[in-house]
Amino acid sequence: MDNIEGRILTGEELAEKIREVSIAEFFEKNRHLLGYENPVKSLFTVVKEFVDNSIDACLEARILPTIKVLVKQVSENRYRVKVEDNGPGIHPKKVPIAFAKFLVGSKFYRLRQSIGTQGIGAKGAILYAQLTTGKSAKVETSTGNDKIHYFELMIDVLKNEPIILKHEVRENPKKWHGTKIEVIVEGRYIEKRQSIPEYLKLISIANPYVTITFDGPNGVLKFKRVMPKLPKLPREIKPHPYGVELGRLKRMLKMTKSTTVLNFLMNEFSRVGRDSALKICKLAKIDPKTDPHKLVHNQIEKLHKAMTMVKLLSPPMDCLSPINPNYLIEALKREYPNAEFFHAVIRKPTVYRGYPFQVEAAIVYGDELGVSSAKLIRLANHTPLLYNQSDCVITKAVSETNWRSYGVSQSEGSIPQAPMIILVDFLSVWIPYKSEGKEAIAQYPEILKEIKLALQELGRNLKVFMNKKRREIEKKRKRQIFERYLPEVVSSIAKITDKKEDQIKKMIENLLNKKFVEINNKTKGEEE
Repeated sequence: MDNIEGRILTGEELAEKIREVSIAEFFEKNRHLLGYENPVKSLFTVVKEFVDNSIDACLEARILPTIKVLVKQVSENRYRVKVEDNGPGIHPKKVPIAFAKFLVGSKFYRLRQSIGTQGIGAKGAILYAQLTTGKSAKVETSTGNDKIHYFELMIDVLKNEPIILKHEVRENPKKWHGTKIEVIVEGRYIEKRQSIPEYLKLISIANPYVTITFDGPNGVLKFKRVMPKLPKLPREIKPHPYGVELGRLKRMLKMTKSTTVLNFLMNEFSRVGRDSALKICKLAKIDPKTDPHKLVHNQIEKLHKAMTMVKLLSPPMDCLSPINPNYLIEALKREYPNAEFFHAVIRKPTVYRGYPFQVEAAIVYGDELGVSSAKLIRLANHTPLLYNQSDCVITKAVSETNWRSYGVSQSEGSIPQAPMIILVDFLSVWIPYKSEGKEAIAQYPEILKEIKLALQELGRNLKVFMNKKRREIEKKRKRQIFERYLPEVVSSIAKITDKKEDQIKKMIENLLNKKFVEINNKTKGEEE
């Protein structure tokens, strides 16, 4: 291999050039993987990551979230972003690693529904600020005691370690609790579909228990909560045998505190009781009393295969927390008050690769929505996905659903052409994102099927509404025809009967009203 001088390097010289790359350095070079592809998306991503963290923190502490977001331009292509929440705050010893060390977090190994899991989001935003403006992140936090801790932080990219530029302890006379984070970043602000206001509107719909105040370049927006209490807190579950791959099983065996394979199976997995564990050991031809740390590769392969062969119950589903459909509809009505029809459904939980998941969906319809083709709202664990729509399983499910059978115009394999909004929220303990940017969900067949079933249920309810609307229009048209010719009929009858026109008109109107009441009752009975 040649170097820059054209000389062929020896193997020893090449070996000297090999060095470990820190995860922070990797993301510094590949920031597009985290969503920092262009100035518009980068500014949006910074806000998104901070707000997602705030909602998650409040949920875990069982605090109704009140979040303040500030985005102000400070110079050409530079913006100050500040997000404040009323969450539990962070212990001061944990602040540096929580905000300035990649792949450090509390959720990566926990199998339960949450917005963030990877320990990347907020650090990516701080790294982006550091990279584009050279400015440190400012963090204020308090757990509600008499002290507020103020930090100025940067990231040592080569070591993936926090750099603490300043740490001050301030008085907290009001006993405020929560976290404020502020950065200055390069970006561009817009107010179109893939924008900060749109994201905040959608996350307030998907999380109707949140109040968000947005102080942006063009004024203040407020999204008030419509749900007065928090949804149930999802429970953490153990991994299910059907979702554990061979490499992970080897690691679990190495790290377990269990002293026998039997106890390992019963203690480390969900839905594995004593009888099931014994069956697995029998199929794998392993003595249940064997020390799990002493299993060799061949035995582990047999154990892994046996785990998939024994019939087990699906994993527990209380690790998921859907939103009450009534509150979801209330949030949609708040944002789309002119719509004519609202409906929401929650599918029963099911499983892919041993991971529990659930689909929640809603539909909004109305000529006053101002859209000619359906607007798709994609969500994952109650957080909006605004980019990479064409690459997402939700989009595929909407396109492959036969909306024509529900009376909605649609070209083959495309989004339906109708004034409506389709919302799909995919809930799971592990979202199969297609990239670290977390903007599109992978197309697992089980996931695609469940989303389609939810959409079909929405379609059936929409069809009932559309049929009723068409009948109302037809009845109104017929009545207008009667009323158009009513003066001539009244005049003619009056001449024949020598009765007053007012009296005749009143009698005919009573007959018309009676007839349309009979039609309405008949239609209502048919619908029931």
